[in-house]
Amino acid sequence: MKEILGCWGCGDLSELETLFGKVLSKASVAEGLQQFSHQNNNYVATFAGWNFTNNLSIKGKNIIKKKDFCQISLSAAGISELSDALITFENDRLILSRDCFGRIPLYWFRQQQVIWFASRLQLLLLVLDSPQVSIPGFYGYNCFSYVPTPLTAVENIFTVPAGCEIVWQINQNSAIQNNYEWVETEDLIRDEKTAISQLQALLKNSIHRQISNLKNEEVGVFLSGGLDSSIVTALLVKAGVKVKAYALDFGEYGVSEFPFAQAVAADLQIPLVKVDATPKRIKSVITDTVKALDLPFGDGVTVPIYLLCEAAAKETSVVFNGEGGDQLFAGWTNKPLIATGIYNSEDFYQQYLRTFHRLYGYEAQCFQSEIYNQIQNIHPQTWIASALNPKFTHHILARLRRASLMLKGAQNIHPRATNLAKAFDLRVRSPFCDLPLAEWSFALSGELCLQGNTEKYILKRAVESWLPSEIVWREKRGMGVPLNSWCMGELWGEVSKRLNTGILKLEGLYQQDIIRKILAGEIGGQIRQRRIGEVLWLLLMWEIWRVEVLGEQAEGKSFDYQLLGLRILQKFGK
Repeated sequence: MKEILGCWGCGDLSELETLFGKVLSKASVAEGLQQFSHQNNNYVATFAGWNFTNNLSIKGKNIIKKKDFCQISLSAAGISELSDALITFENDRLILSRDCFGRIPLYWFRQQQVIWFASRLQLLLLVLDSPQVSIPGFYGYNCFSYVPTPLTAVENIFTVPAGCEIVWQINQNSAIQNNYEWVETEDLIRDEKTAISQLQALLKNSIHRQISNLKNEEVGVFLSGGLDSSIVTALLVKAGVKVKAYALDFGEYGVSEFPFAQAVAADLQIPLVKVDATPKRIKSVITDTVKALDLPFGDGVTVPIYLLCEAAAKETSVVFNGEGGDQLFAGWTNKPLIATGIYNSEDFYQQYLRTFHRLYGYEAQCFQSEIYNQIQNIHPQTWIASALNPKFTHHILARLRRASLMLKGAQNIHPRATNLAKAFDLRVRSPFCDLPLAEWSFALSGELCLQGNTEKYILKRAVESWLPSEIVWREKRGMGVPLNSWCMGELWGEVSKRLNTGILKLEGLYQQDIIRKILAGEIGGQIRQRRIGEVLWLLLMWEIWRVEVLGEQAEGKSFDYQLLGLRILQKFGK
């Protein structure tokens, strides 16, 4: 099932159904709609779901109904056995739960004695009379580039955290919350040969679970030429699946990864589609991307991934990616942070927050005074405390991998990948999001993950016979999204329009001259050079979301001669 909207609680079923029908009509659901209602002496419940338009056959497996029991499952992969979220009505209880990887979001809010819930934030906006920005959610977004759970960017709407089950019971005001925990095992694997053999088997088993319902159809794979996506591609080919790869082309901008994707495709003898991600194409789909994302996400990779989904959807209904490999095997290891953790520095949480390279620590220079005053009692450390809780791990590298899974993976990478794919009715499959594989990774000793300067060491050793050595052993590089070139070049018109000083002043969140401060280097610290583009993009994506998704007005536009002059100096370096 693709999307779900429902409500549960005390009240009159006919009144609830009338309101529910009005919300569905606003949502403009065209095809595959299924609606169910239920009432007993204590509670009423109604919900509606609709399927992927190109896979209506899965609907029967997604809903289980018995007396006093009904359960709806959602799967990003479109595989009923691999559920990512569950909605359960059981006796007098409502249970909302999500898998520990966070692939499908679940949102909820309370309206008197009724809990409304949905797999898409925009569906709940239709229920609210006047949705408002959540200031804690706004602040969290500017710290991380995503809104930390259980918050959303909308006041009074919350997210079920990944790996969490929330239980409501009739006539009880508070809910019970149960959490899944990533735990490092006591007896660690240290023998390299043993680890290689077990890892190879786990990777193959994960792929077989992901292809279990394919019927000789061609699938797409998003191939960057990096290690993780290359492993997934190689495993699919070895399993006999028809594969077509899709790789981004940033043109003359940034550092091209396309030659590495070409090398993998040539080695595996599969077709490779070059996807145009030049500034003109980015500009043409940026608003559609924000709408598809649902919540604001401020990473530069979002629009390129949207373009990959758009290209793949023309030829397939199932796509694979390599997301999750970094979280499991310690990619992007922050060595200074490891040292801080080893020596138990009091600054560990603050240093971890700074690894996101956003606006944490620069609040006074960025936010209007009223907002700055409101966030004084909000401590971002609380949003990362559970993920970094040392009681579940014995070693710093396992602690950081746990945090990466719970924060960067479950709250950012996976939900945005699902939402972008759903915009094109794609089922997205991530073989590294495999529970047996992930739990096994917490039995690895640190030296098998990080050996000297070699990150993801054991993963590379396990797959070195499957791929060219120049792919397996090359230095780690992320997607080279040229945000500086975009924001200071072809997208400047969009930046200056959306972040206009007059608009920002009336909005009341960011300081009206924040762009001038960024370009002039007045924010300080890390907000220099390539980080300028990252922060401009962060602000741009928020402003597009605020207007195009939340529905607020962009009013008060003015002309800023000083900003224009500063931009010219920045662009031409004079």
